[in-house]
Amino acid sequence: MGEVIPATRDGKLANGNACERIDLADLDNLRAALDRIAPDLVINAAAHTAVDRAEDESELAQRINGDAVGVLGEWAKLHGARVVHYSTDYVFDGAATRPYREDDATHPLGVYGRSKLAGEIALRDSGARHLILRTAWVYAARGRNFLLTMLRAGAERGELRVVDDQVGAPTPARLIADVTAQVVAQWCGDAAPARDGTYHLVASGQTSWCGFARAIFERAQHAGLIARVPHITAITTADYPTRAKRPAYSVLDTSKLQAMFGVTLPDWQSALGDVLDELRT
Repeated sequence: MGEVIPATRDGKLANGNACERIDLADLDNLRAALDRIAPDLVINAAAHTAVDRAEDESELAQRINGDAVGVLGEWAKLHGARVVHYSTDYVFDGAATRPYREDDATHPLGVYGRSKLAGEIALRDSGARHLILRTAWVYAARGRNFLLTMLRAGAERGELRVVDDQVGAPTPARLIADVTAQVVAQWCGDAAPARDGTYHLVASGQTSWCGFARAIFERAQHAGLIARVPHITAITTADYPTRAKRPAYSVLDTSKLQAMFGVTLPDWQSALGDVLDELRT
């Protein structure tokens, strides 16, 4: 196993330790960092992910989510390196009636989705060895995400209104990391690019945001993380207008990833249980 060199925008890890500082909005800084570090493999988990704010920051979103990914690909192609890049369900419009496959037509609804699709295209066009892993509805035991927002809001209020007509598969960041490690361990042994390309990586099954919220509170109470469960009222997307339009259907078909790399993806309920266990410790 080679050396892992983490990088963040401010040069600090979550625990406060120092690391490499790379700002994807600064393409010259990115190129200089790549030249200095000279990685064999780049795993890009950074992005402009503020979906609503992106509508007013289209140039910044394009630079981070699109142009910077192209720079990674160009550098990797030139130096014989590989790139693993995370993308999103937002490249689709959510009008499907079955889980999206990797080769389904893309049609992003807003700036964020368009910028992420631009990054995918730039990486493919670079000619670098690459994997693009599309994921969706990501949450974790730390950071800012739907799980922690619900737990905080539930502690403050007795009733919550949650959208019930957007459907997807809640997927823990730790699951994404674990599966990525399994996939990369195999892929880096491939001399030929037969398994290069785009894959979908989400937990199995599906639910709505409202269904996810109810599961969070029921399981959190059972785990002793909360004393009471707030009342959850199901609402429609129209009842909760946002700056950016969200896909109504974000379920991704993971058959290709499972077949090509032999990985198993747990259902979203059991994955949620693992994250709540992490919060207890």
